[in-house]
Amino acid sequence: MTAESLIAHDIPALTVAQTGKDAFHALNDHHVKHLPVVEGTQLVGIISEEDIFNHKLYEAIGEYDFSMLRRFAVRANDHVFEVIRVMGDNRLTVVPVIDVAGNYLGLVAQNDLLRYFANSAAFSEAGGVLVLEMNRRDYSLTTIARIVEDEDAKILSSFVTSGADADSLELTIKINRQELSRVVASFERHEYSVKETFAELDYADSLQDRYDSLMHYLNV
Repeated sequence: MTAESLIAHDIPALTVAQTGKDAFHALNDHHVKHLPVVEGTQLVGIISEEDIFNHKLYEAIGEYDFSMLRRFAVRANDHVFEVIRVMGDNRLTVVPVIDVAGNYLGLVAQNDLLRYFANSAAFSEAGGVLVLEMNRRDYSLTTIARIVEDEDAKILSSFVTSGADADSLELTIKINRQELSRVVASFERHEYSVKETFAELDYADSLQDRYDSLMHYLNV
């Protein structure tokens, strides 16, 4: 999945000819806190509510100090993980998408990014979640997958985070089984530390309610 495939075509960019008031209304209309600004086909920067409040409301955006505007963007063929990184690192609600020449192609909105992951198998398919704690040198997804598959299960998704110190990490995996006791026992036999387990069988109805609530929120 690339940035280009997630472009939100219903949220237009602002132009340098529009005013701060136009920008403020556009932010409210589309329920975002940032919008790209373009001049012709070129991306100028990203405007926020704070930028608007630092200028006169009826002043054209083209009169703003563009050196102060954010200039973050992703390329059309960047992976969705790069979109997440840029959005998260810079606390953006939208990320502009450009081509190799710097031409503005559109934007990826935070809501569409959430919807994409909410609809993926990692979230929508039933299963159970395990959190493993280990030394970095012991991490091998091949070995971990084999342990899971030996118990007639499959890994739906995995996520690695830093552990309590520089030499450790936590691996969160979701598998396509709700009953986890055999998989947990197998990991323990292989001397893996199972820090936490979340069996969706215990709260499947609650999880579905949360998923439905998220979808309702994203469709507002």
